[in-house]
Amino acid sequence: MGGAVPGPFDAPDPRAVPVRLPRPSRLDAPLEAPHPKMAEALETLGLRTVGDLLMHLPRERRVARQIAELRPGEQANVLVEVRSVRSRPVRRRGMKPLVEATVADQTGVMKAVFFNQPWLERRYRPGTRLALYGRYEGRNSFKVSAHSETTDVGGAVEGVAHYPASEGITSTQIAELVRAHRDAIADVVEPLPARVRAAERLPDRQAALADVHFGSGEGGRRRLAFDELLATQLLFARRRARHAAIDAPALDGPRTLTARWLAEALPFTPTGDQAAAMDEIEADLARPRPMQRLLMGEVGSGKTVVALFALLRAVEHGMQGALMAPTETLAEQHFATLQTLLGGEVVPAALLTGSTPAARRADVLGKLASGELSIVVGTHALIEPAVVFDRLAVAVIDEQHRFGVRQRTALDAKGPGDLVPHVLHMTATPIPRTMRLLEFGDLDHTAIRELPGGRKPIQTFVASTDRERARAYERIREELRAGRQAFVVCPLVEASEQLQARAATAEYERLKRTELAGFEVVLLHGQMRPKAKQEAMQRFAEGGAHVLVATSVIEVGIDVPNATVMLVENAERYGISQLHQLRGRIGRGGHASVCILFGPKDSKRLQALAEHADGFRLAEIDLELRREGELVGTRQSGYGEFEVARLPEDEPLLARARDRAAAILAEDPDLEAPEHALLADALRERYGAAELDLPIPA
Repeated sequence: MGGAVPGPFDAPDPRAVPVRLPRPSRLDAPLEAPHPKMAEALETLGLRTVGDLLMHLPRERRVARQIAELRPGEQANVLVEVRSVRSRPVRRRGMKPLVEATVADQTGVMKAVFFNQPWLERRYRPGTRLALYGRYEGRNSFKVSAHSETTDVGGAVEGVAHYPASEGITSTQIAELVRAHRDAIADVVEPLPARVRAAERLPDRQAALADVHFGSGEGGRRRLAFDELLATQLLFARRRARHAAIDAPALDGPRTLTARWLAEALPFTPTGDQAAAMDEIEADLARPRPMQRLLMGEVGSGKTVVALFALLRAVEHGMQGALMAPTETLAEQHFATLQTLLGGEVVPAALLTGSTPAARRADVLGKLASGELSIVVGTHALIEPAVVFDRLAVAVIDEQHRFGVRQRTALDAKGPGDLVPHVLHMTATPIPRTMRLLEFGDLDHTAIRELPGGRKPIQTFVASTDRERARAYERIREELRAGRQAFVVCPLVEASEQLQARAATAEYERLKRTELAGFEVVLLHGQMRPKAKQEAMQRFAEGGAHVLVATSVIEVGIDVPNATVMLVENAERYGISQLHQLRGRIGRGGHASVCILFGPKDSKRLQALAEHADGFRLAEIDLELRREGELVGTRQSGYGEFEVARLPEDEPLLARARDRAAAILAEDPDLEAPEHALLADALRERYGAAELDLPIPA
């Protein structure tokens, strides 16, 4: 009498429901389709077993409307109950009878029309509750394009589930398959200990799946998202713990070479952020455990100076340092920058890439192995088996997201004896806190926000009309006549350097004949021979050329203070971070600079760049736009492994998962306790035993 109504996550009364233990092997049963075309579609979606189907979660839940609110022509969801149903023939040849159902909610009644599905007359009997999606035609007629049974009626729920579909199968058909296998949810294993679920106020995994598929969805989604985020944080914590157990050379001696370099050779005084970063790195290097630090910074903030400090700390301890870059162009630029920054200090250094001539390569390899060479800059060529270091102590990995785990592990193996080198990961892209927790949770973080003094802000404009384009080229000519220089960047059409090269070459030839006739123009792209690239860059850097037409190879590492203007063609084809990096090639001197982005004015990415100069703020905007699916470009990533978690809005849940992972591993580092056995199994299934380095149960 008058008892509380059970909630969706309330456990059933054990006296009323017989206990049934999960049998996860049943989830491996093949998923059967009624006809070959649907079977092919399921295969395309990767849905081969019942377990695959249950984990094929709705992409979105559209908010339900009430019948009385509908307007003619509106696409909407409604939650209704069937009052009556009938079928009637259609005069058009080949069309199956249509089904008309009188449906109602608390606000009104209307007629729902289903096409080419005559069997629904037998299935949707009076009293059936439906979730419908379609178009309201007026005159109480609603043409249905998607439908499924539901336990909810009225507008007081979060929405209607819509599943990722494919040619040969619709969202509605997937929903029907899920409903047909609803009982299989009872065979899903619960990996989280009960006390963790209680502490985090989470439903069990079975209830969460039922809620996502058949209920309001959000409570269940949060539980499944927590599982995903907890898994990543446990993985990162295990990596950190594993790395903390490895020995590295302790570089704990006083500053000698570095003190002299900072005071006498470096041509400027480090900023406060640079000095603070050096102090953090010095403290890391002094420990007998390998440094794993991510150095990120604003464009032009001077990360290379900090990286060189780390390398010189190795040199003044009689050890070696290496800087690895993802491309030959960037490696060459870094090598030139280091030579400039070293000033009068004599430190043996060399460049090693795939294009290094055989004789030079042999000389470099010999001096690395003997210890004569203190610093080497190169590409992935540095981790080839033939490259042997005498006593590598510090490695800097630039643009580290472009290197795989195996490549970074190969660099670890280059350390002296049983020791591994300290590693400084460096990126020119400021990373939002969410992504730092998510993708770089196994690293310590250092940010450089402060820019060197004397720099003026860069004005950024979006140009789309012929008149604006003409004015942009006039602005370039004005800057060139004033003795300044300019960049013209050609679009990243596809992830193909050959296509980029052709686009850049064509624009280079065109500009010499038209808008920039009479000025010295040079060309730079990734397909040029190393010597030609070096000559083009040197000519531009020394002022022998007015304009550099290039692809995105100039994204990082180029430092020409006299360059004050940049044009980016088809700017909408780039991501926010890449455009911000490109823009950072200008504004490096004491002159006012301007960046002109050719592209649509309604692009949110281009608007963001026109309004903001702070790379950290742009990184946050970038993350928000990725959530909206607006990002374009092959360089952006970060969400591939998540089916449920929504970032950045799930950041509080991510932080909780991080804290919970730390607490679990502090108590049970190898997840050997009985209450963690199923959690360990789930992690092995997700990442593999080798990646986690967890003991294999007997």
